Amino acid sequence: MKIAEVAERTGMNITTIRYYEKTKLSPPIARGADGNRSFSATDLDWFCLLSSLRETGMPNSEMQKFAAFYAKGNKTIPDRKAMLLMHGQRLIDKQAELDRCAEILERKLAKYDESMGELS
Repeated sequence: MKIAEVAERTGMNITTIRYYEKTKLSPPIARGADGNRSFSATDLDWFCLLSSLRETGMPNSEMQKFAAFYAKGNKTIPDRKAMLLMHGQRLIDKQAELDRCAEILERKLAKYDESMGELS
């Protein structure tokens, strides 16, 4: 598939995809006879993962480390799993923080509703 399709399916822009390839966040992408990138389903899955990691706040330095582990093959699966577990825990912690903030906001809005009712 072409880079535009990968961009559409991952939500990334083309410049980001090229940057990720250039900085070795992605494995090398095959090129067709015309010199254009030719992405496989595996490449698409990788870019979907990168997009998700970035969107959920994984720092670029950690993404680089994860990609370096991936490039070393299956012997690094335990390392990659540990990184994803740690990132998953950060997401759980962040969700708990967001839930707490949402509760505070809801209480404040309820107080405003009460106050507005008293004004009528």
